[in-house]
Amino acid sequence: MNNLILEVNDVAVSFGGVRAVNGATLDVEVGSVTSVIGPNGAGKTTLFNLISGAIKPDSGTILFEGLEIQSLFPHKIADRGIIRTFQGAKVIKRLSVLDNLMLGGQDNPGDSLVNFFNPKARKAYEVQCRERAMELLKQIGIESLASEYAGILSGGQRKLLDLARALMANPILLLLDEPFAGVNPALVDKLLEVLHEIRSKHNLTFLLIEHNLETVMNISDRVIVMAEGRVIADGKPNSIYENQVVIDAYLGTRKASK
Repeated sequence: MNNLILEVNDVAVSFGGVRAVNGATLDVEVGSVTSVIGPNGAGKTTLFNLISGAIKPDSGTILFEGLEIQSLFPHKIADRGIIRTFQGAKVIKRLSVLDNLMLGGQDNPGDSLVNFFNPKARKAYEVQCRERAMELLKQIGIESLASEYAGILSGGQRKLLDLARALMANPILLLLDEPFAGVNPALVDKLLEVLHEIRSKHNLTFLLIEHNLETVMNISDRVIVMAEGRVIADGKPNSIYENQVVIDAYLGTRKASK
């Protein structure tokens, strides 16, 4: 039985003659936490752009749940269950925390012309969406800030809100682009706790980009290493940490320890 939720096969894309991703091949197992690491310019964010449909590959295929998605528009890929967060967690500062979160809701009946003129359907959706949003705010530990302007949130709290907003879209595969970047160290543990809880409660699959190796080792089932647009290593966290190819390309030459 195929236990792979995502398969990236020999994918390549160039910008102005420069290969940003150069024949990358990788896969992600259902229910796993897989981290992508590598030096700046390795092609990690471009890989996320390819998977989410923001850019199209020059060659290669991307399969999600066994179906090719590389030619789909981003909103179609999101509809299938691939939801992405970005490095900089954006909020609408003059809306409340709760309203910011409710913007991430899916299947708004107001999107339908018929339901646009059906106030009962819109009201029922709003009630359901609000309940779901409050549940998520409680889960991430900032429910007390629900009515506050989102502009007052710290960087770490914005990351938590961004994660909750992604969950409002009912993802199957969640792409997290540097979820711990710029977060106060005191909040990193909280974010890790929330991710572990979300994983167990919602049975999600995570693919994340992260530079903090200690965090990667703590959260990941598997680590994929990229350099110069290629996958150069793939394995369990401990094996990656001691891989000489990885040490040379990413960590800098040193004697492997542990």
